[in-house]
Amino acid sequence: MKYNRIISIGGHHLDAELMGGPLMIKYAQKGAHCTMVNVTEGRLEGNQVTEQEKLAYLENIRKENQLVAEKMGCDIYNMGYTSATVPAQNEFIKILKAYMREEKVDCVITHWRGTMHPRHYYTYETVTQAVLQLRQEGHSIQLLYGENCEDLIGFIPTCYVSLDDIIVETWFNALKNYTIFNGQVNTVPYQEYYQAQLKVRAIESGCPHPVKAYMHAPLFDNE
Repeated sequence: MKYNRIISIGGHHLDAELMGGPLMIKYAQKGAHCTMVNVTEGRLEGNQVTEQEKLAYLENIRKENQLVAEKMGCDIYNMGYTSATVPAQNEFIKILKAYMREEKVDCVITHWRGTMHPRHYYTYETVTQAVLQLRQEGHSIQLLYGENCEDLIGFIPTCYVSLDDIIVETWFNALKNYTIFNGQVNTVPYQEYYQAQLKVRAIESGCPHPVKAYMHAPLFDNE
């Protein structure tokens, strides 16, 4: 399948890159226009965190986000919401549909529903409905759910994407520009997990190369 306009939509920074990164790097190298979309912007929380520290964190993660996307051959679209300001679902579906129409998107990657993270589920539900409605209107858009360590309940791969060493190296070298990916914000072992994931999916698919798995959305055939 050839895609020309791909977007990966994550609940917050790092999600879009973890889910869509390898596939988008692969297609960007073939000339596709690829965009990492962040619905909300993560923020430092806690009673001991000052407003100055919160602003500094937000400014830094925006810079990291830009650098990571550039190193993957993609651009970014920060929607600028916080957990408290995301629109009602029906309103956000309209916003997503308008964006996808304008950008002539033909492939969307986003969260799977099997998550306990409220912003991940909000993103899954709204993106899924936006794509379904656009397809009903005649737009040809593929919808893939990306594999995310926080969204694994019921995730069953239906699409295995073989990756060469250059794509894998590009992906991880880009991700390392995120402070959070390097374990300086939380204790999630992102690099170890996603490196192991590539090996596990390669074994189960019988591929001799690293593999990133995706799950097709249940879409009716427009044809």
